[in-house]
Amino acid sequence: MLAQEDINHFDERAQLEEQLDDLLKLNIDLQHKKLMVFKERIVRYRNYLLTFLYHRKVPPDNNASERAMRTYKVKQKVSGLFRSNEGAQAFAVIRSVIDTTIKNKKNVMKALAMIPNLPKTE
Repeated sequence: MLAQEDINHFDERAQLEEQLDDLLKLNIDLQHKKLMVFKERIVRYRNYLLTFLYHRKVPPDNNASERAMRTYKVKQKVSGLFRSNEGAQAFAVIRSVIDTTIKNKKNVMKALAMIPNLPKTE
């Protein structure tokens, strides 16, 4: 038997999808080309756009992704670009390990100590 919270979630999801359907049925004036392209993209990627409605662990926004990218942008602004591809690759591996470790609530120092044992990538 479904809990009331789940029933409410299904109702809200159906209502949101119905509202989106209604919006997508509206005719757009040909003068608004950017809006037409936007509408076409929503139609094309609709299943991906509404993933968060079906999977509760998927956030409705991409804030976490943008926060993850912030470190790279700060590095770029403070010290400029990397001097070599190897340096950029090393930074990416280290940041990836740190970010993943923090996200999984693990010990960052232990994870960093494992980096020298990682298989080399080409």
